[in-house]
Amino acid sequence: MRGVTFPGDKRVEIMEFDDPTPGPGEVVIEVKASGLCGSDLHAYRAPSDDRAFRKLAKGKPYETMRDGGPIIAGHEPCGVVVAIGPGVDQNIAQMGQRVMIHHYSGCHICDQCRTGWPQICENKVPDIYGWTAHGAHAKYMKCAAHTLVTLPEELSFEAGAAIACGSGTSYAALRKIQPNGSHTIAIFGQGPVGLSGTQFAAAMGARVIALDISPERLEMARRFGAVETINPVETDAVEAIRELTHGRGAHYTLETSGAPQAINDAVKCLRLWGTAVFVGLGQPTEINLASDVIFRQINMAGSFTFSTNLMEDCGVFSVDRGIDVGSIFSDRWALEDAGKAYDLLDKQVGGKGVIVF
Repeated sequence: MRGVTFPGDKRVEIMEFDDPTPGPGEVVIEVKASGLCGSDLHAYRAPSDDRAFRKLAKGKPYETMRDGGPIIAGHEPCGVVVAIGPGVDQNIAQMGQRVMIHHYSGCHICDQCRTGWPQICENKVPDIYGWTAHGAHAKYMKCAAHTLVTLPEELSFEAGAAIACGSGTSYAALRKIQPNGSHTIAIFGQGPVGLSGTQFAAAMGARVIALDISPERLEMARRFGAVETINPVETDAVEAIRELTHGRGAHYTLETSGAPQAINDAVKCLRLWGTAVFVGLGQPTEINLASDVIFRQINMAGSFTFSTNLMEDCGVFSVDRGIDVGSIFSDRWALEDAGKAYDLLDKQVGGKGVIVF
């Protein structure tokens, strides 16, 4: 089979790989949709020189990406089970089952793994499909059976691919604060994670203020349910949010961009007793804990992707609320066009792309 790899220097190489065979506790899925994620750009942009790559990647999720040869990219998988290895219970996987894949695999026995959070496994560095183990930018993908999450019949494979990373991440972050119709939430960044957050928060009943520096993304945010949009390049974001909330500030903020200014603004624009949730990864920043947090009784929470249980909940929530999760994808690509797909993603001006089979 052919698979997409990242040799570095903003290049994509489609290589030939053996079709996977499942071992004990493993399954193979036939991939139907594999989303492109902004985090892929770290490996896509990394230097092709191995020495420079190791220096840049040290301590990061893609540090071992080249250790055993090229790795097939793609960590937003959705497809159908086509092969089952020994020891896999039929209650976990059945032939023809429509599934999403939680793209981390840990030790399976620590408290975090057993409660659906293998990405913070206590006993080992987890395998990350599409980063340190072969991912979904190929016709077939092998994975641990316990990473499977059933895709509801009402959802498309593209919707499942969205939930498998970006949309699931925003849903899990919102579940930490539970916004409803009495709340205003400001969502910083309207890339795929932020747009999904806008979509879900609006479905939860909240009044959404969307912020981004891209006019195109702000227009998409309005279509996804934002009632107000702010471009921080054109106006002071904190002042604008206060003007839209009778001078009090937002009840909640969700920061998805990782930009230092956005991180600070996400705290400063909150009302007293407000809560900020952070999912964006970017450059370090400084927050005045005394004046911005302690004296204002502010809560701050980090949210790292999602658990297998929350992934399942996200799918059910989307069905019950009639949310078109797959609409997050503005561009659909064939595998052979992966180079064009990542070139567009690298520009970060539009929506989200997905490779479909």
